[in-house]
Amino acid sequence: MEVLIAGPDEAPAIRGPDREPLSYAALKSQTAHTGRVLRGTGIGPEDRVAIVLPNGPAMAAAFVCMAPWCAVAPLNPAYKADEFDFYLSDLGASALVVAEGADNPALTVATQRDLRVLRLHEGSRAGAFSLSTDSESPAEPRGDDATALVLHTSGTTSRPKMVPLTQANLRASARNIARTLSLSPADICLNVMPLFHIHGLMAPVLASLSSGASVYCTPGFDALRFFGWLGTASPTWYSAVPTMHQAILARAPRNRERIENAALRFIRSSSASLPPPVMAALEETFGAPVIEAYAMTEAAHQMCSNPLPPAPRKAGFVGPAAGPEVAVMDVDGAALDDGEEGEIVIRGENVMRGYLANPEANAGAYYGDWFRTGDQGYMDGDGYVKVTGRLKEIINRGGEKIAPLEVDEVLLNHEAVAEVCTFAVPHRRLGEDVAAVVVLAQGHAVEADALRDYAATRLADFKVPRTIVFVDAIPKGATGKIQRIGLAEALGMGG
Repeated sequence: MEVLIAGPDEAPAIRGPDREPLSYAALKSQTAHTGRVLRGTGIGPEDRVAIVLPNGPAMAAAFVCMAPWCAVAPLNPAYKADEFDFYLSDLGASALVVAEGADNPALTVATQRDLRVLRLHEGSRAGAFSLSTDSESPAEPRGDDATALVLHTSGTTSRPKMVPLTQANLRASARNIARTLSLSPADICLNVMPLFHIHGLMAPVLASLSSGASVYCTPGFDALRFFGWLGTASPTWYSAVPTMHQAILARAPRNRERIENAALRFIRSSSASLPPPVMAALEETFGAPVIEAYAMTEAAHQMCSNPLPPAPRKAGFVGPAAGPEVAVMDVDGAALDDGEEGEIVIRGENVMRGYLANPEANAGAYYGDWFRTGDQGYMDGDGYVKVTGRLKEIINRGGEKIAPLEVDEVLLNHEAVAEVCTFAVPHRRLGEDVAAVVVLAQGHAVEADALRDYAATRLADFKVPRTIVFVDAIPKGATGKIQRIGLAEALGMGG
């Protein structure tokens, strides 16, 4: 991972609001010191360490400085105790890193599980930190095949799958993104993405640091503060999901002067389909090209990307292959010709080799050495990929992926619920939102608001169904199986 920290020693690497930047020399030194501290604490090269930190420079630096020495697992700070219990257990985490003074449910769970807890103390510069231990031991570099990052990704079952990404995967992906975007030491990325997601970790952070550029780390997306950061950070680009771009556009008319003074070289969009009208509005508003990319966790983020000008950008397409090899195959794993619709498959240095501890998922995840994305689409004559839909039942709520069965299981624990089916409903701004149909247990009654409140104590807010409909029976297919896809239309909720 240290090879990803590629800037000149005196150049700024990590920036943040109201802080002096951290130089590449300081970041390299901090990485080496972090390795010695982890080893002194007894954390070995194969251990998995969960990080629960708020968005910002310290979170970015903690990931960069720890990943060379152990498998880092960033977790969403918004999770409830039950979710932390699941993720820390599933990971087999050896330790937890939290901010000094933090009071988070993860701490309670870590204590119950007798995990080591390391407190992170932020320094005066953006990204400077120390860990709550004085112990140090020699730290030997790990090989390219060592796992650097573990992320959970929702599957078609209620149990999320663990994606192990090696140092080689991350390095390849960072370089692919940097090459696609022609990043240089002159670039500054304004990061508004969560740093527990592959999008935020790879594109703004690692792609920038692999090219000698710098990343300005905000506390997280905030449409009210975005234009202030645009003025303060003077970024040359930012990367976001479509819902964020739409929120930015909504406030653009009130911030004309800041937009006119901005020096954006391009705008990047990923993690969900970007509506062509939004792409056109962004380009007109900011006078900069919008680069839509196609990405997923299993590929260490980027798979395809529209190119920078003067090469053509095709609205509605995610661009040609931008790193890994990309093909479209039929149900038998045979390659299809241009224009023929099938499943999008990938292979390359940035693609994971298999899910952790999940032979069942791995058995169906590949056609030979081609990884099956589960997305449907086709490739045009220029090699540009069009994603036409998902083969899975995952709900994509503005880039947040939600496994319906996970929500089902929570609601089924309520005494008044006999049957439940969680599914996606169309949403004008988010693309999809979460809905559920419920059959009440005999002799019980409950209001939709009460069920939502119940779910909110056990699930992160973005997973809680916004719509709950009570029915006498859940519609089923000819074989008696509940069919999530199409359920919204069957219930008259199709738009």
